This record gives sequence, C-alpha cells and structure tokens, in this order.
Amino acid sequence: MSEKKETAIFAGGCFWCMVKPFDQQPGILKVVSGYTGGHVPNPTYEEVCAHTTGHTEAVKITFDPTLISYAQLVEIYWQQTDPTDAMGQFQDRGDSYRPVIFTNSDEQKKIAEASKQALAASGRFTAPIVTQIEDAQPFYEAEDYHQEFYKKNPARFALEEGGREHFKQKYWGEKGKNN
Repeated sequence: MSEKKETAIFAGGCFWCMVKPFDQQPGILKVVSGYTGGHVPNPTYEEVCAHTTGHTEAVKITFDPTLISYAQLVEIYWQQTDPTDAMGQFQDRGDSYRPVIFTNSDEQKKIAEASKQALAASGRFTAPIVTQIEDAQPFYEAEDYHQEFYKKNPARFALEEGGREHFKQKYWGEKGKNN
C-alpha cells in the first residue's frame, strides 16, 4: 500500500450514519467521528447537542489518494445527505447536524465547489443545493462510544439510518444502495 495519506472532513447529520459508507471503500485508512466548526475547544457530545458550542457532527476520513480520490469521496458524500436541507439531515435537526464539506486545501475546495455546481446543474434535486463548503477548522474526536457505532450497535444504527435509505434510493437508485 502507498504511504500517501490525505484527510477529508464531511458533516451530514448524525456522524453515526456518515461512517459506514466511507469505511467500506477501498483506500480508506480510517474514519473518525467528531466535532468541528465551533468555538469551544474539546467539546463533549452533551455540549454539542445543547447547541452552545457552534460545532457540527462530522467525520474525518484518512485516505490513500492513490486508491481513492477526493473527488470520489465527495461523490459518496452527496449520496449520503440531503443537500437541499441546511438545518439538519433527516430526523436530526439543528445546526449541529448541518451539511458541510470542510476543505483542507485550495485543491479540495476547488473539487468540492465544482462537484456542488455539477450537482445543482444535474436537475437531480428541484430545490437549491445549500450544503456549505467551508475551510477546515480544528477537529475534535468524539467519545469512544461514538466510534464505529454501526459495528458496535447494529440494531440502533439501523433505526438511525432508516430515513436515509429511503432518500438515497429515491434520489440515487442503485448507485445510492451501494453506499
């Protein structure tokens, strides 16, 4: 395997639901649930849920760019979220669940912006694409019990993921089922 490593940070509602689609891709080295985009250092889950820290639940993905590109990760990201809903995702509501692509470089920002424009132009959604693209900020790992939640708590994960699956099937068809 290559020694190259890059990171991508995506927010798309509950971070539990954002791990599995990336974790199962070739070239993904690690997916970590956490918090970013806020003004309080080292926030806890309870603080983020209280909507007082400004943080968003997100995943930080470490990947080998020789096996999977950032553009491919962005494509997978779009298939996990409702890009027309600015203040939450599915049953998760509020600013801590907003959809955001946090970019780590000018190149990532360029790729994300172009992908967002292409999605908007595709006509796949009738409402505007409101997902934000922002510069990455400090990322704080969530508590251990949030890591790899889909593996540790499959029944609870299935309940949490329920609304997403219908949406993914509706807008992405077979392509969405694979992620």
